[in-house]
Amino acid sequence: PSWQEHYEKGSAWLAEVFPTATYVSGCCTPSPDDFPSVPQVVCTPSPENLSSASLIPCQRELEPTSYVTLQEQRCVLSWFQGWTATQRERFLQDLLGKAVPGKVYTLLDSLSSLQVKDRLPNIFECQLRLWTQWFESWGEDERNHFLHMLEEQDPTFVAHFYNSVASTAGKD
Repeated sequence: PSWQEHYEKGSAWLAEVFPTATYVSGCCTPSPDDFPSVPQVVCTPSPENLSSASLIPCQRELEPTSYVTLQEQRCVLSWFQGWTATQRERFLQDLLGKAVPGKVYTLLDSLSSLQVKDRLPNIFECQLRLWTQWFESWGEDERNHFLHMLEEQDPTFVAHFYNSVASTAGKD
């Protein structure tokens, strides 16, 4: 398919996902009505959450997530729905590496060292790059909110993530 066909499909998808958005010169700005309110979760402190990992279940009231961050999170969740099992496993390894840095040598670490200049990155690789940029800009509460939203979408995936985090305990 041509670039134009991809563009038209993308525009149709945006119109479907953000029906009340304002479109200007091929760009859109979703309205606040396109997004649900952010849930406020109240949790009690526990020693398990005193580690440096920022993707452990919340232990205090979450701050409201910004409009831009919520858009980014919903975008990643949309991508996640379309990913294959292999892509989800790669995302899990990336997420795990972000949750417990230095304790996991991920496939992404090894692949990032291989610089293949003969081809352009595929869509999934571009999505992971954007995911990393967005994730790094989020605060701890926003990261926890993303994980909560992901858990609502795929509880099995998030349970596997928590088990993987737990299995890193004591590793250095």
